[in-house]
Amino acid sequence: LAERVAPTNATVLLGGETGTGKEVLAKYIHNCSQRSERAFVAVNCAALPETLLESELFGHEKGAFTGAVSQRIGRFELADEGTLFLDEIGEISPAIQVKLLRLLQEKAFTRVGGGKTIFCDVRVIAATNRDLKQAIEEGRFREDLYYRLNVFPISVPPLRSRREDISALADHFARLASIEVGVPQRTVSPEAARALAAYAWPGNIRELANVIERAVLLCDGDVILESHLPPELLPAQDDADVLGESTLRGAEKAMIVRALRENRWNQTRAAESLGISRDNLRYRIKKYNISRD
Repeated sequence: LAERVAPTNATVLLGGETGTGKEVLAKYIHNCSQRSERAFVAVNCAALPETLLESELFGHEKGAFTGAVSQRIGRFELADEGTLFLDEIGEISPAIQVKLLRLLQEKAFTRVGGGKTIFCDVRVIAATNRDLKQAIEEGRFREDLYYRLNVFPISVPPLRSRREDISALADHFARLASIEVGVPQRTVSPEAARALAAYAWPGNIRELANVIERAVLLCDGDVILESHLPPELLPAQDDADVLGESTLRGAEKAMIVRALRENRWNQTRAAESLGISRDNLRYRIKKYNISRD
């Protein structure tokens, strides 16, 4: 989807939980586009209060407010002919939503405290971890702005729904962390890889990167072991017996047992956390002869 939309100027809306790599995907879209030689400018809309965010996005004129001792160029102007990434778009105030809507419609805006209309050619990629449709129903987000942003939506799945990627991502982060720390290349042992695959990852890829960096720092040899992982990642003793099967079957069974326990044996919630249907989960419970303690 990213490669399909990249060559166009279409506005992209990335949805997904925190830490799933939405900004990484936004940069990938930019780098695959005809704007790749121009600036990629990122703004976290949730990190600034309304008054500062408006100035950050659109700039301000000298004397526009107390402390505005000189003219300031906003992020939209900095991203002219390039890409502007608006992270946490669901957090912006109604006043800024109106200005953003005008910019998307007319490619024009005015600086804070200014009267001159400024035109710019910016490709907008927005991201949110919120349900914007619900925010519209609650009156917190403009419906017309939503449809302007939602030209080409891409949903970024949580890490627990793409467990087949965990091993490759762990190796990738181990390689990066080894370079950054200045130690020989660390690799992930099969036992540690199975423990990583069985964990729910509420912090998604960002949490995985932090865990691997910590493991690289703790590792004295060339191989990251289970003992180098945080305690909350390690299975309980009875789970360890399941993980003792050095097979994909054992790892899958362990993941199902962990998901059921974390969700108090509620099969619907466990299935959602695993990213599979309830019927699929029931089939596997029967397949592996799993029963409640």
